[in-house]
Amino acid sequence: MSGEGDRDLELPPISYVWRTPVRRPKRAKWEIPDPVDCRKLTPAMRAKLQRIVAKAAEVMVKITGKTKTVAHLKSHLEYITRNGELAAETETGAVMHGRQGLRDIQERWADDAELDGSRRRDGPLSHNIILSMPPGTDPMAVKDAVRAFAIETFGGEHDYVFVQHLDDEHPHVHLTVRSLGYDGRRLNPRKADLATWREQFAGELRLRGVEAEATPRRTRGKVKKAERGVVRVIRERGELPRVERLSREETVKESRRGKRSARPWEAKTRERQADVREAYRQQAEGLRRSQNAADLELAKQVAQFVADMPEVETKRDSLLKEFAKAIGKSRLPRVGKNKDR
Repeated sequence: MSGEGDRDLELPPISYVWRTPVRRPKRAKWEIPDPVDCRKLTPAMRAKLQRIVAKAAEVMVKITGKTKTVAHLKSHLEYITRNGELAAETETGAVMHGRQGLRDIQERWADDAELDGSRRRDGPLSHNIILSMPPGTDPMAVKDAVRAFAIETFGGEHDYVFVQHLDDEHPHVHLTVRSLGYDGRRLNPRKADLATWREQFAGELRLRGVEAEATPRRTRGKVKKAERGVVRVIRERGELPRVERLSREETVKESRRGKRSARPWEAKTRERQADVREAYRQQAEGLRRSQNAADLELAKQVAQFVADMPEVETKRDSLLKEFAKAIGKSRLPRVGKNKDR
């Protein structure tokens, strides 16, 4: 399933379900195989499996943008500090309060930017990151976890500042990291880095008593991507995003002519989900062969987790259902099977 060559022989099959489908810069703790039997679940793997089937809260780590000018940087710092009303903490551990604290941060970063002669005109001055958890999570644990994450990830390498926001039901922290590092290299995060950051943030939360996980959507049986921020803003204005409008028009045409065009990626999505669910079932079957009561209980939980997985539904499936409901039809053309293999 993972397509990573020899590494496929090093871990139990269930492990490949949890991997983010990008090249990883380094292994997570749960990816370290058992030194005696590489096909055996290690304690870290077992703990991860237990959190997943218990539906532990998923962390969110997202790069929300970049600042490319001093004016933009100052504006962003004003935004995350609510114009100085919220305290900001820097990479040195200093806590900056009020308007004066905000001005101090702005001036220091602005001066550094002016002295940065190697930066391209359109090169970023900073990367803006948000780290968030679901409603009900202890906000102090979130802030402490972000502090530890920032120290581990950027400490000794980049200037940064973070501010916690509590005016939303999702406790979250804005972390702004200066692009230019102390060694002259620039921060250029990739998808693989985001995957690693999510796992690091989740790990820090667990150290503080918060059961948190960082898994790809497919691990949980989900196939549709989260809505992009710009699309959400358009929708909040009462407008229909262009991409969705075109998708709806195509769905209407297919429904009226009674034929649905094939989409290879949709078939691949269903095949991948069938593989994911089968991997969980095989893991449950292996646990059932044990005489250990804890293994038998975990096997039940894994089986129930698979049973509770959502129907494999692509964006086009959702539109077809919506259209069918609107016109009172119960059957519309489909391509491929939407059942587990």
